[in-house]
Amino acid sequence: MSAPSTSQKPLLHFPDRPQFSGFMKPCRVEGEIQNLEVYGEIPADIDGTFYRVMPDPQFSPFIEDDPWFNGDGNISAFRIKDGQASFKQRYVRTEKFTRERDAQRALLGKYRNKYTDAVEFKVRTTANTNVVYFNGKLLALKEDAPPYAIDPQTLETHGLYTFDGQLPSLTFTAHPKFDPRTGDMICFGYEAKGDGTPDVCYYRIGPDGKFLEVVWLCAPVVAMIHDFAVTDNWVVFPLIPQLCDIERMKKGGEHWQWSPETPFYLGVLPRKGAKPTDIKWFRYRNSFPGHTANAYEDKSGNIILDLGLSEKNVFFWWPDAQGNAPEPSSIHSQLTRFTIDPSSPNLELANAEILQSNNSEFYRIDDRFSTQVYRHCYFDLMDPALGTDFPAIAPQLGGGYPLYNSLAHLDIVTRQTEIYFPGRTHMVQEPVFIPRRGSTEEGDGYILALVNNYASMSSELHLLDTRDFTKAQAVILLPIRLRQGLHGNWVDSEDTQPRAE
Repeated sequence: MSAPSTSQKPLLHFPDRPQFSGFMKPCRVEGEIQNLEVYGEIPADIDGTFYRVMPDPQFSPFIEDDPWFNGDGNISAFRIKDGQASFKQRYVRTEKFTRERDAQRALLGKYRNKYTDAVEFKVRTTANTNVVYFNGKLLALKEDAPPYAIDPQTLETHGLYTFDGQLPSLTFTAHPKFDPRTGDMICFGYEAKGDGTPDVCYYRIGPDGKFLEVVWLCAPVVAMIHDFAVTDNWVVFPLIPQLCDIERMKKGGEHWQWSPETPFYLGVLPRKGAKPTDIKWFRYRNSFPGHTANAYEDKSGNIILDLGLSEKNVFFWWPDAQGNAPEPSSIHSQLTRFTIDPSSPNLELANAEILQSNNSEFYRIDDRFSTQVYRHCYFDLMDPALGTDFPAIAPQLGGGYPLYNSLAHLDIVTRQTEIYFPGRTHMVQEPVFIPRRGSTEEGDGYILALVNNYASMSSELHLLDTRDFTKAQAVILLPIRLRQGLHGNWVDSEDTQPRAE
């Protein structure tokens, strides 16, 4: 397949596809809004900013069935202080974004397939998957390239960020983990030497931005590694059986293809002082591992890993070699626990424990307990029995992503689940946890999530108090619609202060 001509007349409207229609119509908005409408009351102790990013193409793609994941990174910042909220939004000025704006048309081809581009890019990332705060910088992330550094106040793009030249790999995870006690950022890159390479590069970065160690690994297959998990002494890499084939890409095919024959691999590596030969690749039956909730070590030294797991291909828009893909409504992901003995010579994992059986994803915890024993998990849940008016909202849903109609809290000790249902015409996006100021108790605080209102075709922020989870403490209205985002994080105002020596 040859790349399209740069003189080809661009399409002046978005394709008539579910991922570009209804609530998923690209927003393409930059700007700010002060004094958002608040119904209820925002507690006075909340002082910080909720950053999130969404794939939001500025131009219509020349790939008609372009997946939702391929849009430009557009960062939203919700500043909350003194019971009031404001909103700011700005695109990440990636190389792709600026060159397309100059050309006034789309130049990027298929998702992560440079052979289908209209021009050659040095770094073709869209920086659209996550946004984290580290060492005074806001980092916009996508797992195919280094981060872009963003000003936390203005959202101005400073440029590609390689940690002052220390970054050893061509790629960087969209899900770095933070040790709340040391301030270390634990990271990796897969396809770390370029598209189609099995190389995984693990690195640990101190809170001052200095690299503390680098370990190069080789994965058993060239697979997607979207999220991972960290304990005090171990790092776990879950490989999604979506496989890359460079020859397929050169022929114009997709970067990823589901492989029903490939097991679910979990790579286990010592967190500190590891050698490449220390990696162990445990195996479980073919499954789709989603986002991790947390991981820690029990008293026997076993790794306890909690993550979403589905028996079907969650990324249904990348089917198997025969074109088979599950019907989206049939996909069911459950919060699942693996217990792994890192010293075991038996690499076959026979059993997994389901912690919560409903269809769920986007698991978040009180990040102060990351890598440690924890009790509280918050996530998106889909329960059709709650009363969502699907006939009324169906024409506006759009598509290309999973839907969740409620927020849930699981007490892992009692296995009791609390549910917050925002309304019959609403769907929820990923939640974040905000600690209650002055409290050190796990899970004592607030849950904040962006909510899609299909009746008003606008977005809302819903704020819950974890002490009374099933009702909203405050609902913050936006006069605009923000399409489905991927990930985001809460940054407390205290966290932006210089660290004590």
